[in-house]
Amino acid sequence: MSADDRVKEVGRRDLLSLAAWGAFCASLATAMIGMLRLPKPSVLPDPSLKGKVGLPGAIPEEEYRKVPGRNVFVSRSEQGVFAISSVCTHLGCVVAPAPAGFNCPCHGSRFDAMGRVVGGPAPRGLDWLKVTKAPDGELVVDEGETVPPGTYWKV
Repeated sequence: MSADDRVKEVGRRDLLSLAAWGAFCASLATAMIGMLRLPKPSVLPDPSLKGKVGLPGAIPEEEYRKVPGRNVFVSRSEQGVFAISSVCTHLGCVVAPAPAGFNCPCHGSRFDAMGRVVGGPAPRGLDWLKVTKAPDGELVVDEGETVPPGTYWKV
């Protein structure tokens, strides 16, 4: 066997050089991946909890109207306009209007026309939501802000 047939051993300096090049390439690849991800936002904004429900005169009196795309019922009485959440306080199901108020189809909770618990497992009444007026004259309901029951927006 000649000296040329032997496998050349990797020396210590060559090994350190290869390790340095490997670390450089890995950091370059990581930086490139990070730069490619920059144009796409990693956190998307939440949808607005405020929604327009119409002009005060268009809201039915003594009758509940479901706001499309929202978990809100609005109505008008002699005291003013009010909004009640349609989310059951038991486990978060969406309640349905009934002749005497609201019924939860999931677990049988029942609420009167003002959102107070009449029967079932719900621990408390439906939330009343804040109603304000936008500059264009339409009413705005804020699903993120509850108000005490019996709080009306004066027409």
